[in-house]
Amino acid sequence: MISAPRTVLVLGANGRFGAAAVQAFAAAGWQVLAHARRAPGALPPGARHVATPLHDPERLAREARGACVVVHALNPRYTDWAREAMPLARAGMDLAASLDATFMLPGNVYNFGEPMPPVLREDTPQRPSTRKGRIRVAIEAEMEARAAQGLRGVVIRAGDFFGGGRGSWLDLVVTKSLRGGRLVYPGPLDVAHAWAYLPDLARAFVAIAARRDLPAFTRLHFAGHAPTGASFLASLERAAESLGLRPASGWRHGRLPWPLLRAGGLVVPMWREIAEMAYLWRVPHELDGSTLERLAGPLAQTPLEPALADALRALGFRGHDRPEAVRLDPYADLRSTQRSPAADP
Repeated sequence: MISAPRTVLVLGANGRFGAAAVQAFAAAGWQVLAHARRAPGALPPGARHVATPLHDPERLAREARGACVVVHALNPRYTDWAREAMPLARAGMDLAASLDATFMLPGNVYNFGEPMPPVLREDTPQRPSTRKGRIRVAIEAEMEARAAQGLRGVVIRAGDFFGGGRGSWLDLVVTKSLRGGRLVYPGPLDVAHAWAYLPDLARAFVAIAARRDLPAFTRLHFAGHAPTGASFLASLERAAESLGLRPASGWRHGRLPWPLLRAGGLVVPMWREIAEMAYLWRVPHELDGSTLERLAGPLAQTPLEPALADALRALGFRGHDRPEAVRLDPYADLRSTQRSPAADP
């Protein structure tokens, strides 16, 4: 018997994580419904655009009929979180329930708040100290409550995203002046900070999405990378140099002016929202991914330096490339191991 490919609906397919999820699921042989208001630029084979708005759930459910997984990659603008994050998550949960599909959410470390310990595990107490943290806790609590009513939910928590284009700390702050030889790091250089290279995280979602033996609600942590600031900048410098981007006068490092952001936040809403999360750069933290690896099997992790080089390419940083500076194919392992539908029982 030949079984049809599994189908996933990715909400927010034009976002950075959404786009990575579309690529990863398609590379693994899934049929992908890429949900976005405007058509994504280049969809891989096996993916098609779905434009029906989330506020038309009945029509969207008809278009997504057969999807067994809903990946919630919708993310409001930082200044709109208080108003939009929970309604969007609820709409995604409602849609997943109507499809009898697993609802998958990319989580973050906001839940743990400033008192968080240096190693974060699935059972680490959640003590949010910011508005965004409290919203994240509330979303996960609602997922867990709905699991008792039949919703299957999975949270895969990760550190700060990088890779896949613009909109992260990497391009908005750290590499903003890279062409001038200046890198700006938001925190102390001796503090570990959790990062997640998006193609690696998306592959983890694919691995867990295929499981049907998980509890109704499951929290998992994605380890990613947790370098100190000094180690991160050193890797970033080498990554830039591998692309031919070496400043003539050497690299210079700057610090983010947090006092200015706090003061300016009185009149600039985005600065206020950013300043609220400053503790993430002062408090060392990393995620223990051992449970995820136990369930998913060994997960391929791209070493930090080539991952950063690929992220720089995606941001348009290209010097005179050295011969060894080859663009990564982050989904090659999925394409090489996917099973032909004809081989399925």
